[in-house]
Amino acid sequence: MPGLLGKKIGMTSVFSADGKNVPCTVIEVGPCVVTQLKTVEKDGYEAVQVGFQEKKEKHTTKPLMGHFAKAKVTPKRHLAEFKEFESELNLGDSISVELFNDTVFVDVIATSKGKGFQGVVKRHGFGGVGQATHGQHNRLRKPGSIGACSYPAKVFKGMRMGGQMGGDRVTVQNLRVLKVIPEHNLLLIKGSVPGCKGSIVIIEK
Repeated sequence: MPGLLGKKIGMTSVFSADGKNVPCTVIEVGPCVVTQLKTVEKDGYEAVQVGFQEKKEKHTTKPLMGHFAKAKVTPKRHLAEFKEFESELNLGDSISVELFNDTVFVDVIATSKGKGFQGVVKRHGFGGVGQATHGQHNRLRKPGSIGACSYPAKVFKGMRMGGQMGGDRVTVQNLRVLKVIPEHNLLLIKGSVPGCKGSIVIIEK
């Protein structure tokens, strides 16, 4: 699906037409520059590669410098591929947030906030023991049994246990677009999206 790269600015709230206060996320979308056009003949599939945010040449590798020079654009910090753009695009073309002018719903892809090592209650929603009696004074948030004791005498793969939580690639689907502000490259999306302030997100139609 067609889309663009953006940066999460933060959250705010706006009033709807019927007077309701609606929480929303503000995303700075684009402008993105076309850095490569992939074709079936050469790459096996059709896609448009776009770049977002400027990057200094001294921080760019020579292979990437050649890649950007071929497209006649300045080095970009982030790259992503999208398919099925309605209009014909050429190398060096700029795509702005106006791409979403007539869009009602979007999907947002981002890296969720890292929360470190967490137990089963927070990570998987376990209820805990529920009582502090009968010898359970220090095990209220423990997972309990995690495997059979005789057969098969092992812990099955995928068992829900404590571990690293967050820092994953997360896709949130069907978020409503509240407003497009092209003069500031801003997109207002209803509700929350993954990631912290300043993180890079992918917005798809």
